[in-house]
Amino acid sequence: MLFGAGFLLSQRSSAPQGKGRKGKGAGGPIPVSVGKVTKGNMNEYINSLGTVTSVYTVTVASRVAGELTELHFKEGQLVHKGQLLAVIDPRPYVATYVQAQGQLERDQATLANAKIDLNRYQTAFQEHAVPEQQVATQQATVAQNAGTVKLDQGNLDAAKINVDYTQITSPINGRVGLRGIDLGNIVAANGTTGIVTITQLQPITVIFTMAEDYLDEVVQQMQHGHKLVVDARSRDNENELAQGAVLAIDSQIDTTTGTVRVRATFANKDNILFPNEFVNARLLVKTLMGVNIIPAAAIQRDNEQAYVYIVNANNTVK
Repeated sequence: MLFGAGFLLSQRSSAPQGKGRKGKGAGGPIPVSVGKVTKGNMNEYINSLGTVTSVYTVTVASRVAGELTELHFKEGQLVHKGQLLAVIDPRPYVATYVQAQGQLERDQATLANAKIDLNRYQTAFQEHAVPEQQVATQQATVAQNAGTVKLDQGNLDAAKINVDYTQITSPINGRVGLRGIDLGNIVAANGTTGIVTITQLQPITVIFTMAEDYLDEVVQQMQHGHKLVVDARSRDNENELAQGAVLAIDSQIDTTTGTVRVRATFANKDNILFPNEFVNARLLVKTLMGVNIIPAAAIQRDNEQAYVYIVNANNTVK
């Protein structure tokens, strides 16, 4: 079967023929191209504008107050989870830790002595050498000293945590941004101004919207375990940047637009996708098998329908 991307149209002038006019048509034939309809498989896509979104973004702040004495990263550097980023002056917290340790050791000795006295009083009570009240009082003293030791142990653990907090490490793998605080500044505990922000790049996601008309078909494919491929394309839609898959669909439809948000995940091994970047997302919904395929330019449209011109054997079209 042959189809035409248009039809021959001769434009003739309707202007009156005056002196000097030959009555020749003002326009000539419009050239068209003709091709064959082919059979094949065709992918059906959903195209939408998407935003690259990081899975994890962390603003690194200090949990203890003090002077920022060391920085162990460069702006824009890739860091790993647990990597040392900064150091807060640890000396005040080390001193508190030593004090708590000494307090614990002193009270542990007091508890040990109270237990020795309790054993002595219990033996003497069996021999009727001391009254029962003295034994009971010593038992209470032992319990009190045991509580003091437990309190000291808690204070020691808290002091140890504060010492550890002076070593600020990365909680995730990612790229650090521009630092917010310079060396020598006094950092507040849990301050609103972070030292630096870390953004995870691998993997990364793209959030885009999908018309609710496609929702049933997409959800059914996901429930059957089918992987729905998503292409992230450049803003001019000319180049494919990365390929990923649908990760999740939002729990409700936006009633103002009739769309639902979709999150797709990308490995982003080459870090080509950047957080908050706008991309064109193309979701492969399904593949139509054994269908008639023609170029999109051959399809004409009016107010009611889409149609194509078919070339007959006598070189006419319908």
